[in-house]
Amino acid sequence: MKTIEPAEHIKTIAEYYFSVKLAEVARMNSEGKNVISLAVGAPDRMPSQKTISKLCEAACRPDVHAYQPYTGIPELRKAYADWYGRIYGVELFTDEVLPLIGSKEGVLHISMTFLNYGDGVLVPNPGYPTYTSVSNLLRANVIQYDLMEDDNWQPDFEALEKMDLSQVKLMWVNYPNMPTGANASAGLFEKLVAFGKRHSIIICHDNPYSFILNDKPMSILSVPGAKDICIELNSLSKSHNMSGWRMGVLASNPQFVRWVLKEKSNIDSGQFKPMQLAAVEALSNPLEWHAEMNSIYAGRRLWAEKILDLLQCTFDKRQVGLFVWGKLSDKVADSESFIDDILYNARVFITPGSVFGSNGDRFIRISLGSSEEKIQEAYHRINAYLSTLQ
Repeated sequence: MKTIEPAEHIKTIAEYYFSVKLAEVARMNSEGKNVISLAVGAPDRMPSQKTISKLCEAACRPDVHAYQPYTGIPELRKAYADWYGRIYGVELFTDEVLPLIGSKEGVLHISMTFLNYGDGVLVPNPGYPTYTSVSNLLRANVIQYDLMEDDNWQPDFEALEKMDLSQVKLMWVNYPNMPTGANASAGLFEKLVAFGKRHSIIICHDNPYSFILNDKPMSILSVPGAKDICIELNSLSKSHNMSGWRMGVLASNPQFVRWVLKEKSNIDSGQFKPMQLAAVEALSNPLEWHAEMNSIYAGRRLWAEKILDLLQCTFDKRQVGLFVWGKLSDKVADSESFIDDILYNARVFITPGSVFGSNGDRFIRISLGSSEEKIQEAYHRINAYLSTLQ
């Protein structure tokens, strides 16, 4: 009998870092080690009460348990469009909106819709690993572009213009940036739109962090003419404490949306209607609700920054989003071995920056998704461990 092998594209990717590492943390916890995780960007707070109430109320109805439209229910598409107008100042029509089972799903759908074998994809380094792994799964040509601390983690457009862009189809960008916390600006978005139009490259902007510790949420679609060449992904996971609900959205011009829908309709069968109705409620949360969440995150960030100080990291206090990104001292050899040392000896799990690319190797990332009390306890554990080394 001949040996059975997986497809070649499966051999080119590794299991997602957090899938592997969280299994290790779970094993340590089963041994009674009580690890504090400051690694994953999963909010620990509840969605708004009216969101939960709508879910419970709708789930009790007898008419909501069947398959739903592939485009999402009309109420949800309108709610997303209204939300974009109210928050970002972007006018969207319902045929420019496509609800998703989380924005991570959107990375796959966009890639499957537009990429042929061997097409080029510009992927940021450091950046969200899924951009690379999905491109590899489709056997596209991943072309990394550098984000550097000295440039405030923004693309070097002069360097991009010197690349061979003839086969490039997509460019992934993400602001507020994950993992670095660098914020967006109107000028950056204008440059990206112009670059995409100049080279006929679809600019895919991943925008799930714009609400968190950020005074001015922005959308790349606010740039005049951006819809012609841009697709934006957004999500309720971080902004509305709904990461497990898998509620995301894609926004672009109607033609791009129709093409993505054509692909998507062959993959899933819609989302549970009560969850969609609850998402409509979430999208109407008052600004005061978000302000309360940000007040909580601000308190957590102070302790996360204390941990970075304790670890002799440097960091930019202007960064925004759900994480704090810090640069290790020159005394540290590499981020992964350093983080493993903290995990095994202080029982605190922090993310090494190398997970996000080679330009993140001398950095670490702390999530604000745990309570202030847990982040304080993590600080004290690390401090106690470091004291033993002196």
